[in-house]
Amino acid sequence: MRYDLVIFDNDGVLVDSEPISNKLLAGCLTELGYPTSYEESLRDYMGAAMHRVHDLVEERTGQRLPDDFDDVFHARVFAAFERELKPVAGAVDVVERLAADGVPYCVASSGSHERIRVGHRTTGLDRWFDEGRVFSSQDVGRGKPAPDLFLYAAERMGVVPERCVVVEDSPLGVQAAVAAGMDVYGFTAMTPAERLSGANQLFGDLRELPDLLV
Repeated sequence: MRYDLVIFDNDGVLVDSEPISNKLLAGCLTELGYPTSYEESLRDYMGAAMHRVHDLVEERTGQRLPDDFDDVFHARVFAAFERELKPVAGAVDVVERLAADGVPYCVASSGSHERIRVGHRTTGLDRWFDEGRVFSSQDVGRGKPAPDLFLYAAERMGVVPERCVVVEDSPLGVQAAVAAGMDVYGFTAMTPAERLSGANQLFGDLRELPDLLV
């Protein structure tokens, strides 16, 4: 094993939430008068913390989203998760194998702690991620593409950045990992490989990951 810690992104890597949440985000923004397609939502917001949504809307339109936007959006997302959310194919097998092999791992997500927990509980991944393995952009001042979240996760797990590898499926996440001085493996199941060109390794099936880490 060439690394001392595997840091997983959550949405799109462990839980198959990106199609659900981006369709809902595009719908919420469009309802408020900011026409946004599903494809545009993926392009602009995939892998980002919610403050990016607010910042881009204000930057592009000069207007601020309503104060209750996050609450309304997350209520829709959590209800949809309860109905539809599944783990990414191979996610349970990969985490189970890492745990069996004694390989340290954690999750570092742009999503809130509540969002992470709802997703893990719904998909059964909560069995593998206790509180000490879950880190959110809520824990730091800046979300991805800033390196803060990954550096915080590494510090809390007691591993120096150069001994960490990040598993990411978004350009913002890849940028954050590179900025943190960590290796990053780009997961291309939903994202075109060229958009993850800064990654050290690209792969399209999560079940390939354990063999890539040795």
